[in-house]
Amino acid sequence: MNLNVAVVKQLIAEQFPQWKSQEIKPVQRSGHDNRTFHLGDEMAIRMPSGKAYVPQVEKEAKWLPFLAKKLSLPITEPIAQGEPAEAYPYVWSVNKWLDGETVQASNVNWNVFAKELACFLKELESIDASTGPAAGTHNFYRGGDLAVYEKETKQALFELKEQVDTDACALMWKQARATKWNKQPVWVHGDVAQGIYLFEMVI
Repeated sequence: MNLNVAVVKQLIAEQFPQWKSQEIKPVQRSGHDNRTFHLGDEMAIRMPSGKAYVPQVEKEAKWLPFLAKKLSLPITEPIAQGEPAEAYPYVWSVNKWLDGETVQASNVNWNVFAKELACFLKELESIDASTGPAAGTHNFYRGGDLAVYEKETKQALFELKEQVDTDACALMWKQARATKWNKQPVWVHGDVAQGIYLFEMVI
């Protein structure tokens, strides 16, 4: 899908004319699930890159404000939700922009960063998840039963049999499949990676 500044400007002008004078430009590291654009200096536009990612919009609109109140560090929060249009067929969102830098060797102390990240993820896990969204199609079952990836994993092992030790990989997969989460559900971040700033789901 060709998502560019012209399309985004049209959507903003049609649905949120109060912001049509704001500068719109692509975010440098936009991610895969969504295409992200700056809207002025304080907002971000997030647009699902395909139909499979659309359920994330409603999920984030509901749960990001809930999480924001319980975390010691700031996270993005929804400001408005855009609707499907002729120029773009899915719901989309306008969120609060958070300034920051992408983590790299030149701007962090890895030991300090690892501890701070671990503390943040533990804090996220400690938030009551009893009514949160269980793993499902909205997050590609991340945090859920690995059985959903059985067919995909076997196909990958078949295709990579000349490149990796597939026997060792198959053993690791079998061991992973044998594990089960038997505790209360917790919040987890489903994609701790460069450029990712939204939270995912419960186990």
